[in-house]
Amino acid sequence: MQNIESQVFEPAYRLVRYFGTQDKTAEALNVKQGTVNGWVNGKHGISSLNAQKAERLTGGEIKASDLCPELLELEEY
Repeated sequence: MQNIESQVFEPAYRLVRYFGTQDKTAEALNVKQGTVNGWVNGKHGISSLNAQKAERLTGGEIKASDLCPELLELEEY
């Protein structure tokens, strides 16, 4: 049997730690728990809108550009 390590997306993991659970994170961002799980496990990215909501809800502790790296491009302009 092959050992498959999941790819944990660290910024999303920190976001879940901030709220306490995936369920609480999902509730705060008005998404489904499965969506949060997908972020944490690197199955799909976080939209710029949800990343910005997360930054606002965490008082800037979790940066939108960490959650959604494409936002770094906007910071360059």
